[in-house]
Amino acid sequence: METNASENHPPEKQLSEKNSSNIDPNPKPTHDPDLELADTGTSNSLSDSPKPEVKDQDLEKPTDHAGEVHQEIDDNIEKNQEAPPETHYTLKSVSEEIDQFLLSLSSQKGKKEIFVKEGKDDDEKEGENDEKVVSIDIPVFVEKFLDLVGELVVEYESSEGKGKWSQVPEDDLSFLDAVNRVSKLTNSLAEFIFDPNNCTLVNYIGGINQRAMSFLEDQFRLLLEDYKSNNEVDQNNDPAKGKEQGENDRCMLPESDDQATEEDNFTGYSEDVVANLNRVAKEMITGGYESECCQVYMITRRHAFDECLDKMGFEKMSIDDVQKMQWEALESEIPAWIKTFKDCANIYFAKERKLAEAVFSDFPSLVSSLFSNLVRGVMIQLLNFTEGIAMTKTSAEKLFKFLDMYETLRDSITAIDDLFPQESENELKPEMITAKCRIGEAAISIFCDLENSIKSDTGKTTVPGGAVHPLARYTMNYLKYACEYMTTLEEVFRKHSKIERADSTSRPHFEGNTQDFNSNINNSENNSPFSVQLTRVMDLLDSNLEGKSKLYREIALSSIFMMNNGRYILQKIKGSVEIHLAVGDPWCRKKSTDLRNFHKSYQRETWGKLLGCLGLEGLLVNGKVVKPVLKERFKSFNMMFDEIHRTQSSWVVSDEQLQSELRVSISAVVIPAYRSFLGRFSQYLDPGRQYEKYIKYQPEDIETCIEELFDGKKRP
Repeated sequence: METNASENHPPEKQLSEKNSSNIDPNPKPTHDPDLELADTGTSNSLSDSPKPEVKDQDLEKPTDHAGEVHQEIDDNIEKNQEAPPETHYTLKSVSEEIDQFLLSLSSQKGKKEIFVKEGKDDDEKEGENDEKVVSIDIPVFVEKFLDLVGELVVEYESSEGKGKWSQVPEDDLSFLDAVNRVSKLTNSLAEFIFDPNNCTLVNYIGGINQRAMSFLEDQFRLLLEDYKSNNEVDQNNDPAKGKEQGENDRCMLPESDDQATEEDNFTGYSEDVVANLNRVAKEMITGGYESECCQVYMITRRHAFDECLDKMGFEKMSIDDVQKMQWEALESEIPAWIKTFKDCANIYFAKERKLAEAVFSDFPSLVSSLFSNLVRGVMIQLLNFTEGIAMTKTSAEKLFKFLDMYETLRDSITAIDDLFPQESENELKPEMITAKCRIGEAAISIFCDLENSIKSDTGKTTVPGGAVHPLARYTMNYLKYACEYMTTLEEVFRKHSKIERADSTSRPHFEGNTQDFNSNINNSENNSPFSVQLTRVMDLLDSNLEGKSKLYREIALSSIFMMNNGRYILQKIKGSVEIHLAVGDPWCRKKSTDLRNFHKSYQRETWGKLLGCLGLEGLLVNGKVVKPVLKERFKSFNMMFDEIHRTQSSWVVSDEQLQSELRVSISAVVIPAYRSFLGRFSQYLDPGRQYEKYIKYQPEDIETCIEELFDGKKRP
């Protein structure tokens, strides 16, 4: 189509022609009408077209051969007899003209000259030959502006310019403003890509925009990785601090917000760096590079999180890895998991969200998406460990670690409730609740297996000296430690108990008094599920110990065994408020009564027989002492007491109070009776050798020997 110079120029173009200082005496043609349309691409929008790989040569000015412009310039030169002086463009001056041009594009939208595209390629769809192509005259200063921006990008990309960023904030702002204008030009002129007169320039704009965005992407990555340099500087300057940072890295948060400072926090970024991140992110997103910006952010921050987890000692493991590990190894990993999970839920996640909100302050939807995706990756890694732990084979020693993990999950769910948007909460929270339930169910299974452990202890070997049985020690210590988690166990049993299995040990099918068992359960002061289970264990233990006491040949030693174990159990209950509350006073009173009965049984079996030697029956006939009988009585007493002293000195009563009670009670019965017998009948023995033969002990000797009982030492 043939047009004259005045018809081709919008008002702003004509205005620039009036100013002779804006005319380049040797301008390059700005349009090439002979350029094939197929070379411009097929998309109506630059942002929709694939971003080409841009090289240095792509930043060269487009070459045009617009005859109209040449003719116009020639006419002007002829009229003025000499070329006007060349205009000197600066980024600042031309930026103002760009702003005016963009404003005019917005105000004159819909008033542009229309050209009809003639013909079509063989590959074009039917009807495309009727497509209309929008055209407009683009001022010369647009190309000049692009040249200046291109030079600035090359300067920043050069080895000298790579360290220039963040050195002069004013220059950075100027660069970002220039890139912002290029992005606006890209969006505003995208519709002219099918115009043969402008397609080359539009592609030139796109190339400059991509080159600038690629540089910003690199700078965004470097800024995000800034926490690394902060850490290295701190540790190099202060070895002691560097060592401490090994455990509390700059990418970690202090234990409380009060300890956090503007320059030292979880993310490790200063306020200036965060502000730069915000500006760069905004330009990348508004310039059509949202996916690249988000990808860099996600990769870098996830890497920072991984470093943080590693410094806390938590090793990334799959569910299969956890299941293959020995419990000893896993047990050492659990404390690191607990610390990591607590710190993430209570500290790091909140700080990470604040960082995302600061960097992407203009894009709230991106904040939620990026934060949720980042945290979800970390959370799944932590929950995989929990899942693997819950699937390991249960054993009694695992209970306390399982309860620690359960408490961590329970408390953390509450802590992170407010951090996630609704859609993420609906996805992550159920996974955490599921993990908590599985750990809780495993803990119940472990505790209930204590019943099976007691039942399976059917050994026939007696404990020497009637001492406390290892089963009693193990069970009571286990219960004592378990009851330190009383509140948690009550919650676990209340929320996660399943229907009892048909083969459950919850029914009292063990040796012992079933009626007493049920009575203790029904009369318990605290009938919570856990208390009932604990009382069941106690009764089962008592029944098992009673069965083991029957393995002793001496009834007296059997009674000592039951006293030892009963006293041990009571002392453990008194030392644990939680166990005492769980089993209740009635159970303790019954156990105390049992102890008194065993004490009476011991006294009767041992010292009752000895006191029979000091009885008067058969000793007096018609009021006279029968000497042979008297001699036999002294002889029998001496032999029997010697045997008791020799044997029961090796018996063990480890509880000092019980030991003292036994000795006092023995002395109270034996010594008065012996002193009385000796005082009354020793005169009937002839002094001298006969006296020494039958009277072996004085009352003081008896008392000394009694004090040597139950110390576990054998006597000759």
